[in-house]
Amino acid sequence: MNRREFLATSGSTALAAGAISGGFNWTLGRGAADHTLRIAPLKLELAPGKIVETLAYNGVVPGPVLRLKQGVPVTIDVQNDSALDEFVHWHGLTVPPAVDGSMEEGTPSVPAHGSRSFTFTPNPAGTRWYHSHAIAGKNFNRASYTGQYGFLMIDAPGDPGRHDQEIFLAMHDWGGYVTGGGDGFEMVGYKYSSINGRLLGFDEPVRVREGQRVLIHALNASASESHWLSLPGHRFTVLALDGNPVAKQATVELLRLDPGERVDAIVEMIAPGVWILGDPRDNFRNAGLGIVIEYAGRAGNAKWAAPTESRWTYLDFGLESKAMPAAASPVAGEIRLTFRSISRGHDDFEHWSINDRQYPRTEVIQLREGSRYRLIMENPSADDHPVHLH
Repeated sequence: MNRREFLATSGSTALAAGAISGGFNWTLGRGAADHTLRIAPLKLELAPGKIVETLAYNGVVPGPVLRLKQGVPVTIDVQNDSALDEFVHWHGLTVPPAVDGSMEEGTPSVPAHGSRSFTFTPNPAGTRWYHSHAIAGKNFNRASYTGQYGFLMIDAPGDPGRHDQEIFLAMHDWGGYVTGGGDGFEMVGYKYSSINGRLLGFDEPVRVREGQRVLIHALNASASESHWLSLPGHRFTVLALDGNPVAKQATVELLRLDPGERVDAIVEMIAPGVWILGDPRDNFRNAGLGIVIEYAGRAGNAKWAAPTESRWTYLDFGLESKAMPAAASPVAGEIRLTFRSISRGHDDFEHWSINDRQYPRTEVIQLREGSRYRLIMENPSADDHPVHLH
């Protein structure tokens, strides 16, 4: 059984079981924590002389990789040493609202200069992440604009791995500012773009050997920008999207990740040299979004070459309809979601609605537990809209 088959089996079993346990402890110290996260201000040096003041977990950006075991209860202490209340969201986990980490779900905040202790059972297996779920508004030093993000790896029991090296790449944009957009709307621009909290050329290279199979976990932790990744002379075999095994593995030259997305991909190291793994768009790569890949025994300046294709479609990783397995149960209903922009006058940020309503004055969609539903999403706007189900 290969990695994809194993993850697909274990993930399906976890979802089918439907028995997700969890709870919320209101104070620290009720039991020994498995992990501790400390939210605190940090002066992050992206490169010599280029420093941004931000908030981070445990004094590093991205935060520490938290490796948890699927189905094994875990306790995580969160200490908030910042001046504002915070929320830590465990993105992609099926956990109760009390510990989900979002105000909208009813999770209590981690108070300023206070602490909370979260206990839950991590499911399903896969590449997840944790991040601030506070509301930033126009504050570019708050929430998803900060360094509050990190990988949350949920390991399935007995996962064989089948790779020689594992690397984590977290993309982020810094120095947000307001810039004029079309039709009088204001938009967000950035000064810098980074991988793992450093600008291209100012981090240690990723060192590899010819013939290795390198498993890349890529995360786009940007507040609003989509990013692409390309590695000259190499291709990516995509194993999972957003932590979930794809129905069909496919090999591509480019990866595209919208905000919050993750891609797990294998790269066969077949082109010895010193290369730049980065965003193929010059403006983002020149702003710092890249990292050096260095083969053993090779030295010199890192080389960049533009990809020969610019194609990315999720259809590459799905099965043809005729190949889809028979549904376990019929579809109980269809849910239509239409995303629209709303103008509130000149020099204001764009505002958005779903089905012509805005949170919290939204319609309540009634579902029956255990039933299957089809989501039909329509986006007539000119902006991409990643959607995440809590």
